[in-house]
Amino acid sequence: MKNATLYLIFAIAMILSFALGFTFNNFQTTYKSESSTKKVTGIGGIFFKCKDTKKIKEWYSKNLGMNMDKYGTSFEWRQGSDSSKYGFTQWSAFADSTKYFNPSTKDFMINYRVENLEALLEQFKKDNVTILDTMETYDYGKFIHILDIEGNKIELWEPVDAEFNKIVNGRTK
Repeated sequence: MKNATLYLIFAIAMILSFALGFTFNNFQTTYKSESSTKKVTGIGGIFFKCKDTKKIKEWYSKNLGMNMDKYGTSFEWRQGSDSSKYGFTQWSAFADSTKYFNPSTKDFMINYRVENLEALLEQFKKDNVTILDTMETYDYGKFIHILDIEGNKIELWEPVDAEFNKIVNGRTK
């Protein structure tokens, strides 16, 4: 009789443990998906103003070995979550007279790689983030510009690395 009671108590404890664990896991998964959406995944580009883009690109090419094209250079790397996938960071010098950084008065702009730009844009609207333009879509990704609280213009890029790879390297993988 004692053994039967112990088995019954043990079985009830196991069922309760499983039920509580399942409930907690569902709560935790729901909470994570709503509140901790991955936003920035890396640096997509570094952009800065200079007096002479041709000379600055020549200097960086000669002294730092950076291979330049008409936009600057792209640094290729492998994505940590899947090392078979490429990722890129763009380096670009802009003429000091460029309006591309407006309305920011700063001489630089950072491009951040993001996931799910549409969802991020909806969150920005809820959080009253200053959105400067509408999202633009190209074969190699989606873009939008925002301002931080100090007036720095930020470019957000949801990349399509396979397409960007074709542009940078002429590769189809």
